[in-house]
Amino acid sequence: MASHAAPKKDLADPIFRAVAFSAATLLLVTLGGLMISLIIGGWPALSTFGLSFFTSTTWNPVTEVFGAAGPITGTLITAVLSLAIALPVAVFIAVFLTQFCPRLIAQPVSTAIELLAGIPSIVYGMWGLFVFAPWFARHVQSPILTALPADSFWGKLFAGVPNGANIFTASIILAIMILPYMAAVFRELFRSIPPQVREAAFGLGCTPYEVVTSVLIPYVKKGMVGVIMLGFGRALGETMAVTFIIGNAHGFPNSLFSSGSTLASTIANEFAEATSDMHLSSLIALGLVLFLITFTVLAIARALLSSQRY
Repeated sequence: MASHAAPKKDLADPIFRAVAFSAATLLLVTLGGLMISLIIGGWPALSTFGLSFFTSTTWNPVTEVFGAAGPITGTLITAVLSLAIALPVAVFIAVFLTQFCPRLIAQPVSTAIELLAGIPSIVYGMWGLFVFAPWFARHVQSPILTALPADSFWGKLFAGVPNGANIFTASIILAIMILPYMAAVFRELFRSIPPQVREAAFGLGCTPYEVVTSVLIPYVKKGMVGVIMLGFGRALGETMAVTFIIGNAHGFPNSLFSSGSTLASTIANEFAEATSDMHLSSLIALGLVLFLITFTVLAIARALLSSQRY
């Protein structure tokens, strides 16, 4: 009886496994090293100021007293406002492209959206500073400040210097930046829905509005929440565009038209000029706070996206 030869072992398989394992391990080691570096670098400031580092708005390099409440608040406000502006527009764009748009123009429009998502942030920042901010100050901010009584609720909400550089304009620029990204991912979510689901809803007599709101959106709701969180994380970490147009004031913003700052813009503005150890440590501590906020948001988004079933 002829003996069967043992199957030849593929040498490429263990090499491939080792390379894949090394890549994953390298990523985790890099992430851990970054976290440890930020903790070590920011510890002098965190240990010196304690809880007041997160609750104080004082940022004085001369006296070396630093508080991150202003940048933290500015970061969260701009991210939330930009998300509130971009989210409905992104959903409507995705619905139009996947449900109502003629095929002849659907692909060119989709390509244009993807190209917009690839524009560098500094281009958005320069456009915001030199074009959008002056226009906004002249045609929107000044008329609003003139029309609203200064002592009313709305007057206080929109109080500020009419120069176009404020929390609200920074949020609009951020919304324009994250809009193409969110619209593109929303489009892919809607495209992943089986055609039979949509056809069955129309077969039952549903209107297009009912199909979208009662069938399609609930079908991908977990994935949509994940996209929202990813867009939020993108807005949290944006640096240059916000630095150009937010006004870069360290105090607590008391209105939508107040100048402010974010964690990223404060680091970008002052890192090169940080001459004292405490100033440098405070900036690194800001980076640690931003890292933790962004990492938490993206981790939640990943969990939500992983739970989506198509």
